[in-house]
Amino acid sequence: MGGCCCCFPSKPRRENPMHPAAEPLIQGTPNHTPPHHQPPPVITSTDEGKNAVVRLKNGFQRFKTNIFDKNPKLFEPLKKDQSPKTRHCSIGSAIEFALVVLKVEYIVVIGHSRCAGIRELLSLKDEGPNAYHFIEDWVKIGMNAKNKVQRENRLLPFDDQCTVLEKEAVNVSLRNLNSYPFVKDRMSKGALHLIGARYDFVHGSFETWEP
Repeated sequence: MGGCCCCFPSKPRRENPMHPAAEPLIQGTPNHTPPHHQPPPVITSTDEGKNAVVRLKNGFQRFKTNIFDKNPKLFEPLKKDQSPKTRHCSIGSAIEFALVVLKVEYIVVIGHSRCAGIRELLSLKDEGPNAYHFIEDWVKIGMNAKNKVQRENRLLPFDDQCTVLEKEAVNVSLRNLNSYPFVKDRMSKGALHLIGARYDFVHGSFETWEP
């Protein structure tokens, strides 16, 4: 005859198949603090796992030191296959479509304050190995602007030089726009206006100028 455990004069013991000894069905008062009452583990500032960015950065550094630097020729085929085999047409086609098809009359090139790319450009050494695979090549388009800013504003602090370079880099882009024949043609006809701008999101200002 069956019955619930409440009907027994003493509570039966059940067997734990993972352990030869029997264990009580209802445990006594636990002698430890429940997990949700345990104090959180103390994480020191030296723990690498506390920051995903740190882990990612250290992982890249280990790869570069332990694998890439020891056998760079191994990656030459990958580098060759990933190199562009045709001219970069995405930007040019977008500008051409905007001017020739959509008849856009104004192009505004906008820089912004505290630009990480500008800071990287201003920190680049004229000579020496690259610290990254692509970043230097990306920002080196503004190398002449960087040299001009450092030459004309060498007494300014680094952050102030960055501010000047943020504007000068916009001027580089404006000059590059003039290298497209459809831009030059519409500029000569007065059908297109180029405007430079810088957005300072720290102080909430927006500055514009014409080249």
